[in-house]
Amino acid sequence: MSSLSATEATPLLIFDGDCAFCTRCVRFIERRIRRHPRIQSWQRSDLAELGLTQEQCETAVQLIEGGRKTSAHVAIAHLLIYGKKGWAVLGYLLLVPGVKQIAGVVYRWVAKNRDRMPGGTAECALPQSERTEREIGN
Repeated sequence: MSSLSATEATPLLIFDGDCAFCTRCVRFIERRIRRHPRIQSWQRSDLAELGLTQEQCETAVQLIEGGRKTSAHVAIAHLLIYGKKGWAVLGYLLLVPGVKQIAGVVYRWVAKNRDRMPGGTAECALPQSERTEREIGN
């Protein structure tokens, strides 16, 4: 098996690299989940090549796994399942009807309030267009 096909077989998690809370969550994944997907920020990704939009990536994490895309709480569930062991049990639990709906509500609330979460900053709440304007100094 070539290294390219091995890389393609590994899922890819796309996150908001400008959000301190999101970056902190990604670092947790890297430290705690031994078998985790490749991880990169959407700001450093070719979104068109991945079949994603900036709006999708600003709204929720995206997981690309074998050509299939999932987002938000479903992406997190699949990430945990990919992690195997105890993580997989938690991932499958997040997909159980009823739990899945609650996980969606919780994910949307956290995403909306990520600037108030531990490690979050005011920048986390801003859309990318406003962040770029601040960086340029407009």
